[in-house]
Amino acid sequence: MMNDKAFENKVNRDIDRTKKDIATLGDDGVAGLSRKAEQLADDAKELVAGPVKAFNKEVGQGLSQYNTKVQNIADRVPGDFSKKVARYPWVTITMSLAFGLLLGVLLKPSRV
Repeated sequence: MMNDKAFENKVNRDIDRTKKDIATLGDDGVAGLSRKAEQLADDAKELVAGPVKAFNKEVGQGLSQYNTKVQNIADRVPGDFSKKVARYPWVTITMSLAFGLLLGVLLKPSRV
């Protein structure tokens, strides 16, 4: 087991050796560190790229299915509803918000 003085001497020698190594490396050390950081960033990008593409593909398919179902429902409503919705989307959004608020007020539990 090392006593405190021996441990302190070892730490000082290690620090001096590290300072000498850093001084020897100089600009090469900074360039190497920069290259390593770039390599790590590239590895992270490659690691994330595959799952992100798969996620985007799944979301796109889900939205496409949803849009198809909504379009089928809108086509079944009489009075060319789907054409009117396509022509006046802001009216449809406003009506949907008003309906949602009304439904929320009706279904909201009473406060005591």
